[in-house]
Amino acid sequence: MTNDYRFEFRPYRRRFLRSLTTNHGNWDIREGIILRLTDESGKVGWGEIAPISWFGSETLEQALDFCHQLPAEITEETIFSISDELPACQFGFESAWEWGSGGDEGDEGGNFITPNFSLLTPHSSLLYSALLPSGEAALNQWETLWEQGYRTFKWKIGVYAIADELEIFKSLIHTLPAFTKLRLDANGGLSYEEANLWLRTCDNLKVNGELPVIIEFIEQPLPVGQFQQMLELSPSYETAIALDESVATLGQLAACYQQGWRGIFVIKPGIVGSPSRLRKFCQQHKIDTVFSSVFETAIARLAALQLAAELSQNNRAIGFGIDHFFEQEETWFQSLWNDL
Repeated sequence: MTNDYRFEFRPYRRRFLRSLTTNHGNWDIREGIILRLTDESGKVGWGEIAPISWFGSETLEQALDFCHQLPAEITEETIFSISDELPACQFGFESAWEWGSGGDEGDEGGNFITPNFSLLTPHSSLLYSALLPSGEAALNQWETLWEQGYRTFKWKIGVYAIADELEIFKSLIHTLPAFTKLRLDANGGLSYEEANLWLRTCDNLKVNGELPVIIEFIEQPLPVGQFQQMLELSPSYETAIALDESVATLGQLAACYQQGWRGIFVIKPGIVGSPSRLRKFCQQHKIDTVFSSVFETAIARLAALQLAAELSQNNRAIGFGIDHFFEQEETWFQSLWNDL
């Protein structure tokens, strides 16, 4: 794309088919912003701002204010000077710029009025992890997802009483087929004692031969402010710990690395910030990554999957198995943009 672009945007609201329940509460509606950049030749680039303020990004209101303040014509300099305080905006604008720069007319970066959704298909070289519902509902849904081809699952913990979750966990690991990979995601919702209990339980089941599945890691067991405790816990158990909320943005990612974290980093491209700077950091430090969704639409997901395909080091399944939480996207998107 050339250096000057016509800028347009549309806010969106998408209702989850079922509430997503985590330690942060219930999430019923996904809100965000779709961007469109058009260069002087008519080539179009699509982007998406999908903030999660309680996870560490800007708020939707801040993102909308930023978009409203921009003129109808913007430059490349505008795109690459967005503040670090707006990481979801950085991702949305820069990925739209990359999309528009990605090919000739008829390619993914070509000149089309609405995205060709046949191009926005899962990347064939990547393995996918599916998100299970929290609580006992996981016992009933994994089989449907297994039939769809998933072999790695993530289950939310820290949602209900720990005694209840441990009982469900023991049922789940003996229900899933052998050698299935399971990730336990606490969203920072465990106390230090509870984190030790989960890690010890997983280690003991493994030692005693009672663990038919593979516990890949426990994700963000403690709150962001307890990074040092997670740094100390990590070498104390065989079960791995992955950081998530602690590394929501590029600044946090770099800070945790500088403070000595060499374990797994869960990266949510939609809110981490600049794709170009993320590439540079991952390529320089060769970190162990798991790329994960922020329940974005196919627009941001395409950009996120391209990053995952480029930067994943250890062939870990990516956390984008979330299609079962929404209705099909194509009709919804066309109605969002049909007045242009």
